[in-house]
Amino acid sequence: MTTPERFVADLAVHRTCAIVRATAREVAAQAMQAAIDGGVRICEFTLSTPGALELIAAFGDRTTPAGESVIVGAGTVLTRAQLDDAVAAGARFVVSPVFDPDVIAAARDAGVAVIPGVHTPTEMLAAYRAGATALKLFPSPAGGPAWLRAVLAPLPFLPVVPTHGVTLDNVAEWLDAGALAVGLVGDVFRPDWLATGDFAAVHDRVAAIRDVVRLRGPASR
Repeated sequence: MTTPERFVADLAVHRTCAIVRATAREVAAQAMQAAIDGGVRICEFTLSTPGALELIAAFGDRTTPAGESVIVGAGTVLTRAQLDDAVAAGARFVVSPVFDPDVIAAARDAGVAVIPGVHTPTEMLAAYRAGATALKLFPSPAGGPAWLRAVLAPLPFLPVVPTHGVTLDNVAEWLDAGALAVGLVGDVFRPDWLATGDFAAVHDRVAAIRDVVRLRGPASR
């Protein structure tokens, strides 16, 4: 099994990815550790976060409370050069807010999973055919989970991962609509929690979301 195949298999089982974007390296580190302690295994550091590459390297050696290896990736990857730097730091997957065939090709050449940003059914299918491992639904469509359900009715094979607007209140709806997994961003790493260092709140929100996700079980694909 290739690295991208292994990653999407893990994503289909775990179904959550914590995505941190912070203004300080230490804040990002503490927030992500709180998320891991709360039950997340798949972690993404956006390259706009100071020290993101060092964080990727450091967290690649960490384990979850259950003893599983943490799976670390890089977010906001926009160029081949950024992808190369992320892979050199140990990223096992790369995520972009946009669909760029060149970045997808670079990821395939490097042997890592790649998740481009898409927003329409046409973009989804084009990115999938270009070799995307999974698809980052960004930003969240106005129709929410119902919109995703409508899109996946004729395109059930698309591995879609909503990463904007996912909350404790609607995570079950996204998964029930057919999402392979979800990205945890603003509802978990709330700016006020990060600003005040309330990492216990991060932990508790992640734990609550993980409880909901576990009830849904692995993705069917």
